[in-house]
Amino acid sequence: MSLAALGAQTSLWGIGICWVTASTFFCVLTAALTAAISDQVPVNQRGYVSGWISAPQAIGIIAGLVLVTALGLSTVGSYALLAALLVALGLPFLLLVPDQVLAAGVMPPLTVRNLLEGMWVSPRSHPDFGWTLLSRVLVNLGNAFGTSLLLYFLMYGLEVADAEGSLIVLTLVYMIFVIIASLWLGRLSDKWGRRRAFVFASSILQAAAALILAFVPSMGAATFAAALLGLGYGCFLSVDQALATQVLPDQLSRGKDLGIMNIALTVPQAFAPMLGALLVSAVGGFTLLFLVSGVTALAGAWAVSRVKGVR
Repeated sequence: MSLAALGAQTSLWGIGICWVTASTFFCVLTAALTAAISDQVPVNQRGYVSGWISAPQAIGIIAGLVLVTALGLSTVGSYALLAALLVALGLPFLLLVPDQVLAAGVMPPLTVRNLLEGMWVSPRSHPDFGWTLLSRVLVNLGNAFGTSLLLYFLMYGLEVADAEGSLIVLTLVYMIFVIIASLWLGRLSDKWGRRRAFVFASSILQAAAALILAFVPSMGAATFAAALLGLGYGCFLSVDQALATQVLPDQLSRGKDLGIMNIALTVPQAFAPMLGALLVSAVGGFTLLFLVSGVTALAGAWAVSRVKGVR
């Protein structure tokens, strides 16, 4: 409903409220889907299944743009169509996938106190969970630094004639490699029985893409960096999700703990544009922004290397 209402908004407050509401429930949906992976998918298939959850996010951006453009819909009609598709595509999972329900009395009663206490997972008691969470925050922050201000980099850093058109090209290259990496490398991670090495490599690829943008500011280099970034982030989306399901502190609270993990996906994307803008304005250019992006991704690679309980 909030997504459908978003298209009819004309005020900044209305857009903000509808978007925050839609984003909140998207997070709820993501937490439920990732919990279902842990509940119902064998460990040696979780990379591949996570890839099929990650890849459609990239496909949806491309397909949504093409669909809305081809139909020539208004803003209201476009968001109404997206809302309808969201419901229609979610119904098969709701109707056809059986849910595993715990027996009564297994979980403590849901109270505000229990809810708040459950939000804290001690990194000292559960270090693998803590390192995985930290690596997820850092890698997503590095990715968001590298992508959120890309239009302005094209406009004012490279000064290309058609910045919006160039951004579409880079986005398509990025998304294609996200899709390929999510499915292929997620499956390969299952086959080899390894998670950390793939997440480590994905972080290195993203750092390399950011450093290329920092030191080789050209459209050709940006296109190559977009491919590297997509390859790295696609691998990260699928394999890191599988890794997260294997470091959970308590199998009875998988949904809650994976919800905490998902915060590390959304919060960096929310804060990166503002922090990135501050970095750009501080030095009057984009080099520092991409350097920070690369260093942050490298820090994420270091964090995941500290995980000991998963190969």
